[in-house]
Amino acid sequence: MGEWPLPHTYRSDSGEVRWGSLGEPGRDPVVLLHGTPFSSLVWRAVARALAGRHQVFFWDMPGYGASEQSTGQDVSLAAQGRVFAGLLAHWDLRQPPLVAAHDFGGAVALRAHLLHGARYRALALVDPVALAPWGSPFFRLVGEHSEVFEQLPPALHRALVREYVASASGPGLHPAVLDRLVEPWSGEAGQPAFYRQIAQADQRYTDEVQNRYGEIDLPVLVCWGEEDTWIPVAKGRELAARIPGAEFEPLAGAGHLVQEDAPAELTAALVEFFRRVG
Repeated sequence: MGEWPLPHTYRSDSGEVRWGSLGEPGRDPVVLLHGTPFSSLVWRAVARALAGRHQVFFWDMPGYGASEQSTGQDVSLAAQGRVFAGLLAHWDLRQPPLVAAHDFGGAVALRAHLLHGARYRALALVDPVALAPWGSPFFRLVGEHSEVFEQLPPALHRALVREYVASASGPGLHPAVLDRLVEPWSGEAGQPAFYRQIAQADQRYTDEVQNRYGEIDLPVLVCWGEEDTWIPVAKGRELAARIPGAEFEPLAGAGHLVQEDAPAELTAALVEFFRRVG
């Protein structure tokens, strides 16, 4: 699988953010946003492919992956949208970027654009959290009783997270990939951080913006894994219908974690979309 370095630091009001980039500096910028409970690691294959023509930026949101995890941390969608807008300003890109955002990251990108004035040349949304209702029965149960789940013995906690992350894939994840995705949620900082991000995942943050999707005035591609058991593909079609001119691209055989299930197909869809709008 190789290393996935995030050598740079951005200090946000929600904690330290780790980020990295691939591709020649100054090239046409692409920014990738991950979802929950994942990290930028899930974008590694797509990022490496896009780096041949673009400078690709990726980051772990506060509370996720290699970024800061701390008691009392605000890792809500509201906070992440502000952090992303600030990170874009920090990068000071020569032109608005092409953006691809997955799951929770889709909501972050939408909020940053609609509420904080973040500018993109185009936006690709991959199985995003965007329309109510969202959150599986398990997700809601954990959110309502996070303080109880935080007290699980570490081995039981790790097994729970492992099963949960694995369920995002249609065909199944390679064990080494699964280990890497579960690891940030282990240990003294990781275990409470896992339940913290679920406890703060409030639907009101998408309710705030979902009636404004008709205002989006930029090219949008909605990609969706046809075997997504976390958010049904019908939500993808509904979302595309709400955004003027949006294209919809179903991906056969892929579950919710499309970057792992169908990286070649997703990359091809993004390359073609970015080529047409570039």
